Amino acid sequence: MREFYIGSFEKVVAVMLILLLFAVVVGAISAVVNEGLLPGLFVLVFGSLYAVLVGGALYLILGIYHNTRRTAEAVEKLASN
Repeated sequence: MREFYIGSFEKVVAVMLILLLFAVVVGAISAVVNEGLLPGLFVLVFGSLYAVLVGGALYLILGIYHNTRRTAEAVEKLASN
């Protein structure tokens, strides 16, 4: 059951990042239309940095989980010998 939740969380993270990047692009276009080029560029750059940081943190958490699981499996395998 745990693997189902982790797998689902990975899918949610991927969808969330796609939607976040889409929102950044739409926000940047909106800022260019309403405010000008410079604010739109700021939205695009800082929104993209935000998406990378959030996505990186979430994938880091998932990576820690997978590394811990593999380490536990390897220790169990060594202990059974």
